[in-house]
Amino acid sequence: MSTRLIRAVCALAVAVALALVPAGAPVDAQGKGTIKIATQSPLSGGQAALGEGIKLGAQLAVEKFKGPLEKMGFRVELVPYDDQAKPDVGVANARNIIADKEILGVIGHLNSGVAIPSSEVYKEVNLAMISPANTNPLVTDRGYKNVFRVCGRDDVQGVVGSEFAHGTLKVKSVYIIHDKTTYGQGVAEFFKADAEKKGIKILGFEGTEEKSNFDPIITPIRARNPDLIYFGGIYEQAGPFFKQAREKGVKARFMGPDGLDSSDLVKIAGKAVVGMYYTTVAGPVTVYPEAKQFAEEFKKKFGKNPEPFAAQAYDATVILLKAIEAAAKGGKMPTRDAVTAAIRDVKYKGITGTVEFDDKGDPKRALYFVMQVVSDDPEKWGENKEVKRLTIAAPPLKK
Repeated sequence: MSTRLIRAVCALAVAVALALVPAGAPVDAQGKGTIKIATQSPLSGGQAALGEGIKLGAQLAVEKFKGPLEKMGFRVELVPYDDQAKPDVGVANARNIIADKEILGVIGHLNSGVAIPSSEVYKEVNLAMISPANTNPLVTDRGYKNVFRVCGRDDVQGVVGSEFAHGTLKVKSVYIIHDKTTYGQGVAEFFKADAEKKGIKILGFEGTEEKSNFDPIITPIRARNPDLIYFGGIYEQAGPFFKQAREKGVKARFMGPDGLDSSDLVKIAGKAVVGMYYTTVAGPVTVYPEAKQFAEEFKKKFGKNPEPFAAQAYDATVILLKAIEAAAKGGKMPTRDAVTAAIRDVKYKGITGTVEFDDKGDPKRALYFVMQVVSDDPEKWGENKEVKRLTIAAPPLKK
């Protein structure tokens, strides 16, 4: 092929490529590099319903709010990681995340027991983590400048639960079960401590990692006949436990924290959990008037209703994007240090409320709900009854 012919072919290829660029599209949209936002949550295993919701909430936010950064010439991508609800997997993922210099922030995790050790890795490079779901106090009480959350805390949630049990349900005795995780045991201990102060008799406090046969636990519970059973843990374990307890004739009322806040709970336990109460820092999107459009867009795009914490992941991602925009003023690729510093200054009125961070990275005021399960139909999880709503300031950092 002659040189002249080669040049002609190349010129034609360039012309075709330019013709394929949509009218008005910025030719240099990727010219300044790629900005990535990572998510970490369980995308496989028994907790995938909530973990997938976090990823999809973040995805919707990136697609909707990446425009200003693209106009600056950046490409914006979401990179999801499956932490499998396992601390060692979360830490391994965190190592890969910090090695990718294009990742400027992390939205996650679901489990506090995964978030705490993973955030130790992010801290090494001052990579921002904004959690939509982690409620254990230690997440922020370590005072790390790169760690934030948009939700409430278990030292408040546990008290909200015990106050409701004592003041509204008028229970005199409780048997407490937890899953031995940082989250489940932590919130159970906060519930127990406040229940004891209020004079509720603690008939048992027991941790278990059992997932299928709860007979050894249910037998002594039935013998002691508590007014209430409180389960500190996640729906995948609580569901079989509650179902078997009812089948074995246990009459106690059921209660737990926001780890039970998933439509998968009724998929597993069915009628056994209808009427039970749970506290949550999230709740179904129906409790947030500003989230109606989000819920509609989510279902249209993904073909299913958003699980609890999907809306919080959406808000957390928007906060991160706004911080990246602020750090990218002048059109330069922002640093991780600049992004982390900018998050502290963001005050955002999101679909789950207004978020403004305190010095620890907690929201200055957070919502807490007491909800009641109204149906064994998973499609009606969003119709659960809001029994109580509280706005409570974050506790100060203990010296």
